[in-house]
Amino acid sequence: MPAPRDANVRKVMTAQRNRDTAPELALRRALHALGFRYRVDLPIPGMRRRRADVTFTRWRTAVFVQGCFWHACPTHQHAPKHNSEWWRRKFDTNVHRDEETDAHLALLGWLPLRIWEHESVDGAVRRVTAALATRGHPLALRLDARDVDT
Repeated sequence: MPAPRDANVRKVMTAQRNRDTAPELALRRALHALGFRYRVDLPIPGMRRRRADVTFTRWRTAVFVQGCFWHACPTHQHAPKHNSEWWRRKFDTNVHRDEETDAHLALLGWLPLRIWEHESVDGAVRRVTAALATRGHPLALRLDARDVDT
């Protein structure tokens, strides 16, 4: 992917946080408050420069908290009008990378779970808990049985 022509775009992209975003921190706090323990920013085996935001290693579950703008949320993402072709390619590349990562994890026996930044924390926690329950996580099984409320 060629570099953006606009210096402001380059500046914004460089300043973009890779981890510890507000939605990611909110999800992690809620999961931790319920008693879940996890690894943060764990590298994906066999994939350079790819990391899961929240990882439950024993249950082989990788959670990614997706930004609506950068990962082309079908509900909220809108491409900038300036340099639109470059942005379209950028977003397509990001989506393809996410799909490639999910397929790689699935081949390794992992469950990838993608949470959009616009999702409520309660809804995201319910999705993570339900996913972990399918993997046999004991806390998730107990919480899933009573329908988690954070």
